[in-house]
Amino acid sequence: MERSGIFEELRTRLVNDLKANGRIRTPAVEEAFRIVPRHLFLPGIDAEAAYRDQSVPTKRIGDDLVSGASQPSVMALMLEQLELQPGQCVLEIGAGTGYNAALIQYIVGDRGKVITIDIDDDIAAAARQHLVTAGLGHVNVVCSDGAFGYPDAAPFDRIILTVGAWDIAAAWREQLRPDGILVLPLSVGGVELSIAFAAANSHLESRSVEFCSFMRMRGSFAAPKTALTLGPDGGPSLKVENADNIDPERTYDLLTGASSDLATWVQTTGEEAFWGLSLWLALHETGFGMLSARGEFAERGLVPDLFSFPRGAGATSTVALVGDDSLALLARGPAHSPGNRGEDRDGSFELIVRTHGTNGDAAKRLVRSVRAWDTAGHPSANDIRIRAYPKDTASVSHHDGFVMEKPSSRLVFDWD
Repeated sequence: MERSGIFEELRTRLVNDLKANGRIRTPAVEEAFRIVPRHLFLPGIDAEAAYRDQSVPTKRIGDDLVSGASQPSVMALMLEQLELQPGQCVLEIGAGTGYNAALIQYIVGDRGKVITIDIDDDIAAAARQHLVTAGLGHVNVVCSDGAFGYPDAAPFDRIILTVGAWDIAAAWREQLRPDGILVLPLSVGGVELSIAFAAANSHLESRSVEFCSFMRMRGSFAAPKTALTLGPDGGPSLKVENADNIDPERTYDLLTGASSDLATWVQTTGEEAFWGLSLWLALHETGFGMLSARGEFAERGLVPDLFSFPRGAGATSTVALVGDDSLALLARGPAHSPGNRGEDRDGSFELIVRTHGTNGDAAKRLVRSVRAWDTAGHPSANDIRIRAYPKDTASVSHHDGFVMEKPSSRLVFDWD
């Protein structure tokens, strides 16, 4: 088969998979993925790798990964959230390889306008070249700090971030049309959510909420450090709202030390725990984090396999509460231990709390919050409504909702 035929076959397979798993839902997004060739934005990457549903790292600064090609399924999800229409003016923050901007330009068409911003000259230059190679050189690639948006072309019908944000910059609100949509990955108490916000008078209101994971935004609006490695290189990873508040050495000592289990008497599934309980805990508990392990650390059973990712993923993951000289983790009941992978593994199980350290405060708080989530009827991310107000808003109605203060905004969370 000719090389062009190989690329087309692999691209077709990828798009078919994205449709089958529900990531691609509309004809416009499907057509863009079928037509725009991802491999042109990943020169030097073999054909199979270019069309796998995986992210591809493209730049590091020291040990930190700062840019890459996003996972196609996540890109599709966010493009569906963006609800693009032909002729629209779109701002993308985080140019990466330029592939996402190319997809956007294809959907908005010749009458539409796309500006993509990146903070690094070399990334912007590479994205610009990739777009020219793909025949989409009319996309405007700008090297700038995305925190300020792009006032020269504002207002925008749509704004999308492909980097993880910790807050909502005033410029993004101000440069969005009154009927516009903003899609961004936002850190919420240690959980990262892809939120589609619609402009609504004095605030933004969520239209859809999905889980995601992105590299952090850099520049003037950079987030605090949110991820820590516990123990040696390759050790368990803890993702929290602000890693400056966590002692990684002490937390690793707790994790590898003695533990005991507490019953919650709450039955759930891995899917409910991931889509609902983790967000509930992130909003209601200080010290919340997502703890994961790979390779030998996963095999050692240090991190309970609460969510039970598909076989072959080589990872275990759970939620954690880090307290004063204490660590509490959620785990499946004994019948669902790592060594027992029966047919009912993804079915209902009892949640238990695994407590480490001599101070049991974190474990007690975790038990209480799990039971409160159970009493509330197992609410999930699909049921939540999020409103985002400017920080200086005088009065915000929240009734029984949860309010989270950020430096530039005030977020209000309500479950339907």
